[in-house]
Amino acid sequence: MGNLIVKSQTEQVEAFLNNAVTSITNYLNQTTIDSVMSEVDGDKAYFESLLSNIRRLVVYCEEGLDACQVVLSNEPFRKGAAEKTLYKIYHQCIDEFFAPKNDSWYEDSRAAYTGKNALTFRQTPPPSIEKLLSSLEGNFQSIREELEFYETDYRTKMLQSK
Repeated sequence: MGNLIVKSQTEQVEAFLNNAVTSITNYLNQTTIDSVMSEVDGDKAYFESLLSNIRRLVVYCEEGLDACQVVLSNEPFRKGAAEKTLYKIYHQCIDEFFAPKNDSWYEDSRAAYTGKNALTFRQTPPPSIEKLLSSLEGNFQSIREELEFYETDYRTKMLQSK
């Protein structure tokens, strides 16, 4: 029975990552630093860091998507490999979305109580970037809640196996 739950979660994460990759890739394919600079007055270095974080995020999501597809194509389904993949996705994709490497934005932990978006930008972002991240936030939050279990469960398993 546990295999079915993990397989279902892996399929759910695969669909989520596929949508995220598509949205981010479509945005990046039509966006340049000049186009975001024309949206709003701001710091070019900050806008470059925003785009850099978005590019890093899409790479992590693509890697996670590929890993999900490999795990799901294996017969028989390997629960251990799927759990390891979901753990890695949690730490790369989800963490990168809510806490990017150079802190161009961060998660406001009080947002859950206010009903506002959780992402807060260090400076005023271009509207197109704010719109992209806002459109992705709800799905990233849902998947984070779904995968939080692997944060503790996988670590516990690794510690017990030593």
